[in-house]
Amino acid sequence: MRVATSIIAACLAAISPAAGEVRLKDVVEIEGVRSNDLVGYGLVVGLDGTGDGIRNAPYTQEIFAGLLERLGVNVQGENFSSRNVAAVIVTAKLPPFARTGMQIDVNVAAIGDAASLLGGTLIMTPLRAGDGETYAVAQGPILGGGVAAEGQAASVSFGAPTTGAIPEGARVEREAGFEFASLKRLRLSVKSPDVTTAMRAEAAINAALGLGAAAVLDPGTIDVDLARAGLSPVQAVAKIENLRIEPEARARVVIDQKSGTVVIGADVRISRFAVTQGGLSISVRENPVVSQPNPFSRNGETIVVPRTDIEIGETRADKIGIVEDNIALGDLIEGLNALGVGPSDLIDILTAIKASGALHAELVVI
Repeated sequence: MRVATSIIAACLAAISPAAGEVRLKDVVEIEGVRSNDLVGYGLVVGLDGTGDGIRNAPYTQEIFAGLLERLGVNVQGENFSSRNVAAVIVTAKLPPFARTGMQIDVNVAAIGDAASLLGGTLIMTPLRAGDGETYAVAQGPILGGGVAAEGQAASVSFGAPTTGAIPEGARVEREAGFEFASLKRLRLSVKSPDVTTAMRAEAAINAALGLGAAAVLDPGTIDVDLARAGLSPVQAVAKIENLRIEPEARARVVIDQKSGTVVIGADVRISRFAVTQGGLSISVRENPVVSQPNPFSRNGETIVVPRTDIEIGETRADKIGIVEDNIALGDLIEGLNALGVGPSDLIDILTAIKASGALHAELVVI
């Protein structure tokens, strides 16, 4: 047995040299320069009978009646039976430095019993941030996220027809109150906090802006004194964001149990250990027997008597592998291949090695 192709590809990718130097902008973020989440509640109209049922989603009727009344249509005491309307939650992200009039993308998701949002149009929906203020207004035709078809005896769907998106479907009406140009100092947040990475970034910034301009406060924060550098915030960012540094990465093994994919970092080291691989096999067979009554029996019935055969067998390992001390990744994969280890067994072995203390890396299971 050989390790699955996906496992080999992932491991070979991990054997390649470290990522090397990357831009500073890919390693750090500027404190305060961030996006803001927006959310709103609205209506989608124009659906082909795939909207909310009024009985199951009475809030749809209420918001639709309120909308019509704001448009000058009196609907008091009227009952709606149309399934061409659906209540939805609208979400978006307000990017940093977004200005009034700028258009942003929005996502739409049904919250009632609507079967599909395909072909619908979102009616004007205010989008609010965490402070309760409206920052954008969304409206427009929805691009569906799936396909649904239904017949008299069967139905089929692909993807999620109850969700969709509106590219550039919202217009910014209010700007976030962040005055970047007035900053006297820049705080750079390291995306993966690490002392070595932070010190390398500090050295690169000081080389570009002058000695003492940058100082590491902690493994995840670098302070840049703009007055000492004699630059504005925009000038400083333009001068340092493309500086090249080599980030330090932790030794890590990532396991995806769903797909059976294992990615092993190049810095992973393993101490000496021995391993044997085996398992149990369980076989269940159903052999029902039909029991019939005797001839000329008046009260007898034909019944099916269940018969189940269960066998448990053990797959015994015929090899015990000994892995030498402080081996590299290639040696580990070669040794596991020699034992005929499959994808699921590889995951179990790596987990057991970590539990034994022989795996000197962070084990991440996703």
